Amino acid sequence: QVQLVESGGGLVQVGGSLRLSCAASGSIFSINAMGWYRQAPGKPRELVAVVSRGGSTNYADSVKGRFTISRDNAMNTVYLQMNSLKPEDTAVYYCNAMSRAMGYWGRGTQVTVSV
Repeated sequence: QVQLVESGGGLVQVGGSLRLSCAASGSIFSINAMGWYRQAPGKPRELVAVVSRGGSTNYADSVKGRFTISRDNAMNTVYLQMNSLKPEDTAVYYCNAMSRAMGYWGRGTQVTVSV
């Protein structure tokens, strides 16, 4: 079992920045990829960014060049640095961890970008 706790969400103006953190606990030795997803009201959950244990990253086209995902394996934490935020980035952001072909989710953190 893996437990994930997100932090760092909040309210920010257009063009601002936020940094999300996700701390993993439990069977952390088995975690492979970690990532961030988001879900806006009335929309399906979508991938934002993912990072492998080795550090390879992949981003949604909508956030490339603005968001950066990073991972501290020693601290069992994954981060999402979000710059140049837009109103369409408003959503609940969820941390995800893949462990032995199973996906684990955090409870989510709200990000609201105001005009």
